[in-house]
Amino acid sequence: MTVRADLNVSLDGIASPSDQSTENPMGADWPRLVEEYTATRTFRSRVLGETSGEGTTGMDDDYGRAYFDEVGAEIMGAAMFGLHAHPDDPDWRGWWGENPPFHVPVFVLTHTPRPSLEMAGGTTFHFIEAAPEDALARAVEVADGRDVRIGGGVDVVQQFLRAGLIDRLHLAIVPVVFERGRRIWDGLRGIENDYDMSTEVSESGVIHITFTRR
Repeated sequence: MTVRADLNVSLDGIASPSDQSTENPMGADWPRLVEEYTATRTFRSRVLGETSGEGTTGMDDDYGRAYFDEVGAEIMGAAMFGLHAHPDDPDWRGWWGENPPFHVPVFVLTHTPRPSLEMAGGTTFHFIEAAPEDALARAVEVADGRDVRIGGGVDVVQQFLRAGLIDRLHLAIVPVVFERGRRIWDGLRGIENDYDMSTEVSESGVIHITFTRR
């Protein structure tokens, strides 16, 4: 069992651009950060539910497919579920429609727990208030020996990195510069000393760097 995380980041390390608004909760810069990933065949089939077989292949698609492989449970922050945009809506069911792409139990970290939400395809959202270690213990219990993915956002990934709980971190470094936003490395000085690193460059120019705990 491996605890892993995957993020897209800019050349200046920003994983969450700062231009979000009520009207555009993801921000105008977000599509630039995920453009290569959302163009892949895996994203279009697994997330959008397309059956055309269209989409890019190659290294970016390989990493996109690996994102979903062998995952038995997921942990995410409240914002990744969309609670920051719908904090007072008890009927909010997330961004992904009635058949989310996870197909595993998902633990949503929030200060305002709500009843579990069972969706189509095997995804059940559990809303919990817990420290990283406790949330991970719950996820491992239901993962049935498979991996636990720390889905995001960047602040949640940082919390698990600071706690020394992530075994493998994959960053897709996209050739854009944002200057403002949440940087993955803030507060993590020297963390590279805990990991071995490997790097590949895809056909699109995205740099895939993988940190594997020593």
